[in-house]
Amino acid sequence: MKTRNFIAMTILCTMAAGCAEKAANTPEQKNDVVPAIELSNMDTNINPGDDFFRYVNNNWLKNNPIPEEYTSYGAFTEISERNEKLIQDIIDEASHDANAAEGSMAQKIRDFYNAGMDTVAINERGYSELLPYFEQVDALNDKAQLAALLGDLHKNGFGGFFNAGPSLDPKDANRYIMHLFQGGLSLTDRDDYLKEEHQEMRDKYVEHVAKMLELTGTEPEAAAQKAQGILALETQLAQNSMSRVDMRDPDRTYNMRTFNELEKTTPNFNWNDYFTNVGAPRFENLNVGMPDFVAALDKVILNTDLSTVKDYLKWKIIHGSASFLSDDLVTENFNFYGNFLFGQETQQPRWRRVLNATSDCLGEAIGQLYVEKHFPAESKARMMELVGNLRLALGERIKNLDWMSDETKAKALHKLDAFNVKIGYPNKWRDYTDFVVTDESYFKNFRNYVAFENDFEMARLGKPVDKEEWFMTPQTVNAYYSPEMNEIVFPAAILQPPFFNPNADDAVNYGGIGVVIGHEMTHGFDDQGSKYDENGNLNNWWSAEDTVRFKERTTQLVKLFDEFELRGNKINGLLTLGENIADLGGLNVAWDAYQMTAEAKANQSIDGFTPAQRFFISYGTIWRNNTRDKALERQVVVDVHSPAEARVNRTLYSMPHFYEAFDIPEGSKLYIAPEERANIW
Repeated sequence: MKTRNFIAMTILCTMAAGCAEKAANTPEQKNDVVPAIELSNMDTNINPGDDFFRYVNNNWLKNNPIPEEYTSYGAFTEISERNEKLIQDIIDEASHDANAAEGSMAQKIRDFYNAGMDTVAINERGYSELLPYFEQVDALNDKAQLAALLGDLHKNGFGGFFNAGPSLDPKDANRYIMHLFQGGLSLTDRDDYLKEEHQEMRDKYVEHVAKMLELTGTEPEAAAQKAQGILALETQLAQNSMSRVDMRDPDRTYNMRTFNELEKTTPNFNWNDYFTNVGAPRFENLNVGMPDFVAALDKVILNTDLSTVKDYLKWKIIHGSASFLSDDLVTENFNFYGNFLFGQETQQPRWRRVLNATSDCLGEAIGQLYVEKHFPAESKARMMELVGNLRLALGERIKNLDWMSDETKAKALHKLDAFNVKIGYPNKWRDYTDFVVTDESYFKNFRNYVAFENDFEMARLGKPVDKEEWFMTPQTVNAYYSPEMNEIVFPAAILQPPFFNPNADDAVNYGGIGVVIGHEMTHGFDDQGSKYDENGNLNNWWSAEDTVRFKERTTQLVKLFDEFELRGNKINGLLTLGENIADLGGLNVAWDAYQMTAEAKANQSIDGFTPAQRFFISYGTIWRNNTRDKALERQVVVDVHSPAEARVNRTLYSMPHFYEAFDIPEGSKLYIAPEERANIW
């Protein structure tokens, strides 16, 4: 059970199917020249001021419909498919290694993947591997025993009622503390349970739960009744859950309590039994992220029939296992969560699903092989140079802000100087010795992984913080900023076209990976990251006046995105504010850094486009994406990232340099008057 609850601000929406990317300089590709800008993807008949997203990408969008097995298809997905081939080669080599030593990484990779591909054995077992857990639930004779049972279930990765685990202390980032957060829902958002317009979803959800119960041994009529009770219980949890917008605010989710205070809040739940069984060492204090939810939890459990509580726990066991069981359960799980909720037409092929699970559970073991084969040292050196240039540019922007006082500027610059930078891969690799993998069972291997991960997490309490640890694998196409670590991290897999292209001109690379770097740097100064100081502590370092002026500017950005509509879907400007600040800041910082280069000063056109135009075309290119209607509907509800089209067609139109580059006149469809544009960092 991964319980790292630190805030990670990322460049990429993680909802879309397929979020990995291929390395550009693999041995097989060294002689391939990837075009810096593929002109055939553009549609220059479109006015850049009317729709820059389609000006850059329209022909690509027309020529790349969404494959049936995806909810969206874009630059990230294209690279994902290529990257999967590299990972598949690594896993395939291990999967055929009959002589791999017991306990070696090759043996673990081999047996995890092969067990997942053994559909004959998996289908023969059906749901039988759930029966021991069902028996545990059936043995629950009194709600007083619930806490101990939940500890056992959570340790094995089954959800229910709440989430708990060690993570950094937001006000003392040199230590890990226990965190207790809301949880227990099986739909994607609390409002799915509460809003009238989601009634069809709830009806379909009840049908899905009933079907899954039937497939695991419950009679149809009883399954339908149990499903209604499960929905009612989860609805009570939803009614007391904090909104996604409120959860973004670390001040609201930091509420230190003593263990005794927690016990008094929930007198009917034995927290000592829970934490003992989940494997946590004793502790005196913890962060109760959502105090109202925890207080209500006690009443929800007290007022719910024991039989419904048991039905709910069995459902969470089924729900948390479906991907690792027989085809009937896998298919029904997909029919609801993949097809109904997100519009995905068919499941991804089994090899891809098992490959991704293997890469997740043995992430750094596979990552180490990935780096050895596919990450050239020169890419890391070039990234360090780019990061240095972007840091310099952001520093200059901070110094020249007209809305921030000198005192606060000095503290902002100090925080920027303190940024830790991680590129490519960890300096030390994760030890998987205690993760037991056999060729016996896909389900058991995953359960072993969850227990291994849980033990790893729980052991953090009372230990020094490992500043060398990574929270993404090298083969992940993404990047992140951690405010508690005050660090920016760029895995190896993102350092490739269209983000980073060694054959491209600087304008293209600054408009791609340069903006990614600037994006993650700006997260340190977005509406939530800016609440943390240079040491990663939640600590206000702003003057009151500067805070007011910052709020005024972010409010304008919220307004601009609130007004932007895609296919009838309105973006939540507050939910996406942090990522929108980072996009706009990243563009500004990358632009300034690029202006320092000799290429920008020479101002020589390539392919008929000026360097400035190529910078913005490159940015538009990395967000090319087709998305299904249902996936878009879900994204604007649950994702802190704005849809790709908005990240181009809203963000760019607040940049004066963009208007100048393409000579965009007032009256263009997406034109924003200068006084209404957002200008923050």
